[in-house]
Amino acid sequence: MQDSTHGYQRTANTHADRLNQQCYCVTLDRKALDKSLLTQLADAGNEPSTASELHHLFSNTPVFLPRADIATMERIVQAIESATELPSYRERVLSWAPEIARFDPGPIGAFMGYDFHLGPDGPRLIEINTNAGGAFLNLVLSRAQRNCCDPSQQPTTPQQPLDGFEDAVFSMFKQEWQSQHDNFGPSCLAIVDDAPKTQFMFPEFQLAQQILRAKGIDTLILDPQELQYAGGTLTARGKPIDMVYNRLVDFALDAAPHAALRHAYLDGAVVVTPNPHVHAVLADKRNLALLSAPHSLRDWGLNEADAGYLERAVPKTRQVSRNDAAELWSARRHLFFKPVAGHGSKGVYRGDKLTRRVFENILNGGYIAQDLVPAGERTLRIDDAVVTRKVDIRLYTYAGKSMLVAARIYQGQTTNFRTPGGGFAPVFQV
Repeated sequence: MQDSTHGYQRTANTHADRLNQQCYCVTLDRKALDKSLLTQLADAGNEPSTASELHHLFSNTPVFLPRADIATMERIVQAIESATELPSYRERVLSWAPEIARFDPGPIGAFMGYDFHLGPDGPRLIEINTNAGGAFLNLVLSRAQRNCCDPSQQPTTPQQPLDGFEDAVFSMFKQEWQSQHDNFGPSCLAIVDDAPKTQFMFPEFQLAQQILRAKGIDTLILDPQELQYAGGTLTARGKPIDMVYNRLVDFALDAAPHAALRHAYLDGAVVVTPNPHVHAVLADKRNLALLSAPHSLRDWGLNEADAGYLERAVPKTRQVSRNDAAELWSARRHLFFKPVAGHGSKGVYRGDKLTRRVFENILNGGYIAQDLVPAGERTLRIDDAVVTRKVDIRLYTYAGKSMLVAARIYQGQTTNFRTPGGGFAPVFQV
C-alpha cells in the first residue's frame, strides 16, 4: 500500500522475509568472482597476490528485498534531497559546519550512500554518507551470482542495469566536472585517501581506476601528501590534477597533509567530489536531528508528501547535551549514540551497552543520540549450522537516483567485515 503522507506500509511476513529466513542457497560463484577481480585489478596495474585476500569482503548469500521496499527507499532519498534544498535547512546546517563548507563550487557529490534498516514498519534511514565505499566491489560481486532456488530472483540495480554501471559512473564524474567547468571533462583524475595502499577499501580504488581509465580518464591513486599546489595548478607525479575523487574522512580538509588540496579547492583550481559543502549539507550527523523534525521541515516549505516520508523513515535524533544527561541515561536502552564527525562505525555505542565512563565521554560533546532501530535479519547455513545475522541496506546514489543497491551482512552492534558468512551481499528483488 502506498500513501503520499505516511509512506509505504510493509506487509508482515512477506515472501522476501520468508526467503531471508529459509533460503540458504549459496549464489556466489567464487571462481567467477576471483577471475573478475584478478582481471580488473591486473588491468589497474597493482593486483593483490591472490583474489582470496578479498574473500572476507563478500558473503556467499544474497539478501531478498520486496520491490516495494526498494522503491520506498528511493522515494525517501528524494525526500531527503528535497529537504536539503530548503533555504532555512541550509542556513541551519551551515551554522554548525566549518567555514570551508560555505564555499559551494557546484558539485553535488559522487556516490552518495544512504543506509537503511528494514523492519515491520518498512525502511528506516540510519545514516547518510558522502564517501560511501563499496560500490565497485558490489558491482563485481553482483556479476558473479548464480541463480537461487527460485530462478526468477536476480541481482538488482534500480534505475540502472548492471551492464550500464560503468557508463553511469563516467556520466556522474563528467556531470560533477561540468558543474564547475563548461568543457567536456577532466584529463587527469586522482582518487585521494591517506596512505591509500593501507586502506581497507584499496582494492575498490583500483577497480574505480580501471573503469575510469577504460573510459579515457587518466586516473591516479594518491596520498594527499603527493599533491603540490603552485601557480594555480595542482600537480602530482609530474602531472596536473584537475579532478579529485575524494575518499578522505577529513571532511573539512583541515589536516596539515591536506593543505595543498584545500588551497587548490578553495581557489577553484580543482574539482573535488564529494567536497566539504556536500558533506555539511547532506552527511553531517547533526543534520539527522533536522530530518527527523517533520514539523520544522513543513514550516520551512517541504511539501506534505516528502515530509510524510521523512516522518516515517528517519528515527528521532537529537544532539547530545550535558543538560539532558539524566534523560539520556534513563532512555539509553532505546538509543544509539554516534560521534558527529565519525565514520566507519568508529566510536558508536548502543545505549544498552554503555558504561558510566563511556557515557561521561559522550556527554563531553560531539555526539548525537538516535532512536534505536533494530537491523533486519538473514539466516545463513555455516558449517551445517543455521545462524542469524544482521542486515543493512545501502543505496548508492547520484543526484537522488539509485545507481546500485547492496546489502551488508554482519554480527555485532555495528557493520563490519569480520563476521563468518558476512560481508557485502547482493540484493535480489522479490
